[in-house]
Amino acid sequence: MHLSFVLLFFAGGEIVDLVLQTGPVAKTVLLLLIAFSVLSWAVILSKWRLIRRARWQNARFVRAFRKAQRMQDIASAAEQFRPSPLVGVFQGAVEEFRRQMGMTGAVHNLVAIQRAMQIASSEEITRLERSVPWLAITGAVTPFIGLFGTVWGIIDAFHGLGTAGAATLRAVAPGISEALVTTAAGLAAAIPAVIAYNLIIGSIREMAARNDDFTLEMLNLVERQQTPQVTEARR
Repeated sequence: MHLSFVLLFFAGGEIVDLVLQTGPVAKTVLLLLIAFSVLSWAVILSKWRLIRRARWQNARFVRAFRKAQRMQDIASAAEQFRPSPLVGVFQGAVEEFRRQMGMTGAVHNLVAIQRAMQIASSEEITRLERSVPWLAITGAVTPFIGLFGTVWGIIDAFHGLGTAGAATLRAVAPGISEALVTTAAGLAAAIPAVIAYNLIIGSIREMAARNDDFTLEMLNLVERQQTPQVTEARR
């Protein structure tokens, strides 16, 4: 165990030395990759916390919704279940429900309530997806930025080799190893971003499907409560 820490320490020191020995172009590339990595990790951590809370509040809200006998019972307490996306969907239905009840005293258009819930669901999913494309951009761009730094470093190394006139591996190896640092940095920024992007998008799609299922449950509740009024309005 102690040996592994010692090896890691020396390896880290060698990497720092390589970074410090790189040219201005490579340093600029590394700074750019660090900026991409920091921003992508900020997005990853914020979205991880948001999705975890949303899942937990979704479960709590669904339990409260299924226990409630009337829509008014859950409407008065819905806000405490934020940031659940289902709360936004529910509130969209409640607003349209109250609008129709205020106009005619009965629900006469279930399709309008369904549309209101679909709009609210789209807004909630858009809120969850905010800043997530940055992870896709990081995963797509940073390997090429790192590769640019590597190609530039290799060109510089071979140019120095030609100037020195010594065609030996010992002469060109330090320059190439310094150049490859940018490729490693590009991959280090891209790999977590790509993994996180796919996991986050999968979680958001799961929540979108849950919103669709809840829309059907909500329509069933409205129809059960307002069947007499709807029937009379259709007559």
